[in-house]
Amino acid sequence: MNDRTPHTRPAVQSLRDRPHADVLIIGGGINGIATFRELALQGVDVALVERGDFVSGASSASSHMVHGGVRYLENGEFRLVQEAVAERNRLLRTAPHYVRPLETTIPIFSTFSGILSAPFRLLVTHGRGKARERGAALIKIGLTLYDTFSRDGGQVPRHRFRGRRRSLNELPRLNAGVKYTATYYDASMHDPERLALDVLHDGIVAGGEHARAANYLPAVGFENGAVQLRDETTGDVFDITAQVILNTSGPWTDLTNEALGGATRFMGGTKGSHIVLDHPELLAATGGREIFFEHSDGRIVLIYPLKDRVLVGTTDIDADPSSPTSCTSDEVDYFFDLISHVFPDITVDRSQIVYTFSGIRPLPRHDDTAPGFVSRDYRIESTTRAGVPLLSLVGGKWTTFRALAAHLANDTLELLGVPRTVGTETLAIGGGKAFPKGRAARTRWVAERADGNDRARVEALLERYGTRADEILAALPEDDAEIPLLSGYTFAELAHLAVSEDVVHLDDLLLRRTSIAFLGGLTVERIHAAAEAIASVLGWDAARVDDETSRMVTLLRTAHRIDAEHGGAVVDI
Repeated sequence: MNDRTPHTRPAVQSLRDRPHADVLIIGGGINGIATFRELALQGVDVALVERGDFVSGASSASSHMVHGGVRYLENGEFRLVQEAVAERNRLLRTAPHYVRPLETTIPIFSTFSGILSAPFRLLVTHGRGKARERGAALIKIGLTLYDTFSRDGGQVPRHRFRGRRRSLNELPRLNAGVKYTATYYDASMHDPERLALDVLHDGIVAGGEHARAANYLPAVGFENGAVQLRDETTGDVFDITAQVILNTSGPWTDLTNEALGGATRFMGGTKGSHIVLDHPELLAATGGREIFFEHSDGRIVLIYPLKDRVLVGTTDIDADPSSPTSCTSDEVDYFFDLISHVFPDITVDRSQIVYTFSGIRPLPRHDDTAPGFVSRDYRIESTTRAGVPLLSLVGGKWTTFRALAAHLANDTLELLGVPRTVGTETLAIGGGKAFPKGRAARTRWVAERADGNDRARVEALLERYGTRADEILAALPEDDAEIPLLSGYTFAELAHLAVSEDVVHLDDLLLRRTSIAFLGGLTVERIHAAAEAIASVLGWDAARVDDETSRMVTLLRTAHRIDAEHGGAVVDI
């Protein structure tokens, strides 16, 4: 088949064939996807549309953490912290394939700093004014409070404090000026995009023909009580009606409402950037822990070992969601400065950057409140369009996606007059179902599937997909071959992802269905090899393969500052 002739994708065709749903969700980030799953589980006829790829906006730019937000205590957001730690603990149980305990250490360089300024900034100036470094006393108070919210019946260890000598014994590369370290536990989320895709898959399976979702399908207008959708692959525009519309567009919530004919000013997002380093020395210096601390400007930042790389972030800068974001040279300098503050004898340079990413947080409008003090909590704004209820989500964070979605779904069910019949508090997510816990269980799981399959290969698939690895294994032919330029991936694995997970463009595969781009080292040759691996199942001809390769090369350069034409080097930023 020659892909020069655009064709309507099956997911879009299902919406065109039946252009009505009880609920239309606009926005396919984690919060929209989780709400989709909630409603599908209740038997509601629900449709979700996303202007780009699923999980390609704010949800793809996270710090890969599931955390209660110990620093939110300083903002007085006790409800959010309590909800977040409860959801963190749930995710450790319901999504153990992607969410795991994370030992986190705070290096502390003073004893009493911030003990007076912190409550003053909270109660009087509301985040305005110069930040002061948080000293040991303030951090001790915060972590003691955090323990009361966080321990989940004792399953999560209490925090511990160490003096200078013991701190340097545990982490010998730390700045010798450290006075204390405080260590506590949160959780890592090593594949956020795949976790979101699991949630989406669960919703589609639960709802059957009454749960429909399509990417690259933006809402572009509203006329005669119907939302107008445009298929980005064909250019066709068509209408869909719904009893309730949910706007879960994240930072683009106001822009979506404007497209629907009603201006709002709910949002005031901030930009957060990260860099990924291939730096074995720095990786070893972390001791397998996240290093979480306050930089000199008062910004909370992190150095985080992940996938044999080191993730460093994040910034917090006011940003315009109508403009694309990328990590700037100033932000890279900021990250290097903070690394040298904590690990002063470790040298870092731009040659060690293998990937960068940047996104806009879906924060509420905050006027002159300092970005770090803007609430990370969420709220739901209710309006109407031509008599159709429209609920707009303002705010939200990765950790609380299930609780947020349950709240938004409950409001929607009330509008529909439909009772809730299924809860999701303990419902396993995707490949977290029956996930083998512990070394012995994992060994048994792999051994049961190693007959006819390489044991190391089964182990790798379990790591990537949880127990949904069974779907990949079922799709593998006997002569499944590894792709020479993409070590660890086979033609059948990438083809299965392309067909079963709505891949439209090559970047959907390399940025979100896999961690290939995140790990770095993408060259034009490797990108082209990935395009050829999925070309036949997507009906791409040679010209389309070249187009998709060029698109990916350009996207890496402009959005991620990586030069695939020169061996994956970082672009001058």
